[in-house]
Amino acid sequence: MLVYRISKTKYAADLSGEGAKLYGGRWNNKLTPCIYTSESRALALLEYTVNINIDDIPRALSIITLDIQDADIYELNLSQLPGDWKDVPAPSSTKDIGSNLLNETKNAVIRIPSAIITNEFNYILNPKHPHSKNFKIKDIKDFIYDVRIKLK
Repeated sequence: MLVYRISKTKYAADLSGEGAKLYGGRWNNKLTPCIYTSESRALALLEYTVNINIDDIPRALSIITLDIQDADIYELNLSQLPGDWKDVPAPSSTKDIGSNLLNETKNAVIRIPSAIITNEFNYILNPKHPHSKNFKIKDIKDFIYDVRIKLK
């Protein structure tokens, strides 16, 4: 299956999860590497947009298409999520759930509902999993961010 992410161009080919490891995210604590991806380009853009300030958007962005194996996906359903899972900022409950799943390394990919559109899904890739070698970058393209998305 194909998944997508938007990233600074200089990190577009990086599948180490180092950025998430350094800063943490909704589904991981600091020190837990992972790669955030989405089921569509549009969702990847929405996720990127809600997580960045307009002044921090770099000029050199890329949209990355990755191929992942369906068999490696663990599905986390709405009924398994804590009541505060959509809170802003991201609560420790979601960081702990995601980090625990990533550290167990049972599955290479975790499918999680988007906090923006709960009927669409993000895919959290685990670079520590033995099957992470199956994550294949299919395409990297320059991406021009349309700032109208962030303007009032």
